[in-house]
Amino acid sequence: MSDKFFFKGRKTPKPKHESFGYNTKRVAKLGTITNPLKLTVNTLERENEIKQQLKDNQLVAEILIDADASEDVSALTFLLDTTLPAVCEKKPERNQPCPCGSGKKFKKCCGG
Repeated sequence: MSDKFFFKGRKTPKPKHESFGYNTKRVAKLGTITNPLKLTVNTLERENEIKQQLKDNQLVAEILIDADASEDVSALTFLLDTTLPAVCEKKPERNQPCPCGSGKKFKKCCGG
């Protein structure tokens, strides 16, 4: 039977989960206006090279020129040198030609 005839009082509301609504704890992406890269270079020529790389990749950075400090552009190289994940080739289905080049169906050649 239904609760609406026998229930007296107020039902408890459904709990709101953390995934509900706007996520305020998310960190801004590195290299944007809200979270710029912090880079250190030694010379003005190197700063111009870095600025050109930033412009080409649409990134934002704060560049500090300091001849005495060691150059630190590791955050930029990390963003630029990201590699794509490895992708496996799809295994052929049974009735497709075999990839070894024999001309037979896969099920009669390498799949059997």
